[in-house]
Amino acid sequence: MNRPVVTWGASPPERADATRNRQHLLATAREMLSELGPDRLTMDALAERSGLGKGTVYRRFRTRAGIFQALLDDGERTLQEQVLAGPPPLGPGAPSVERLIAYGQARVRFLVEHREIARAALDGRQPVPAGSQTSQTHIRMLLTQIDLGPADLALLAIQLTAALEGPLLLYMSTAELSSTKVQVEERLVRTWQDLVRRVCRP
Repeated sequence: MNRPVVTWGASPPERADATRNRQHLLATAREMLSELGPDRLTMDALAERSGLGKGTVYRRFRTRAGIFQALLDDGERTLQEQVLAGPPPLGPGAPSVERLIAYGQARVRFLVEHREIARAALDGRQPVPAGSQTSQTHIRMLLTQIDLGPADLALLAIQLTAALEGPLLLYMSTAELSSTKVQVEERLVRTWQDLVRRVCRP
């Protein structure tokens, strides 16, 4: 059975030494994030802590936001695997509306869990936040499988992606998410389900 291709920042094959450096830098960045918080994770600090040259770090990530984008991308690979080959309803085998609901709920939980990384990954030079393009691709693919009549699926996918990604990355304060994480997460999960059922109502 053919599966749609959904990628979370897949990159071309790299040299063995480049792979080792990337893994070492990401592991070091995670340690620094855990110990020092996101504000202290900078390009220069990562180079010093990792023992690698500044040029290596700058070539790998380009900007400070690039460090967090790489961390987010690395963490999203598990979600990608579940979407492509995991059990339904997140994975194949469930009705498309149920898959769309399950995807949004999984994405909400992922972004709430990784909220500090997701915020720090925002880069004003990018047209959309890291990861949201993949969400849009997957959402549009599911929408094509639902009978929505003469809907503009491309624009609808963009609007649903904005509803899913925007509040978490742009509108909700870190303090609010930290103090009421469970309540906020469950409210977002419920409202995503309500939104999808209303949009996809026959």
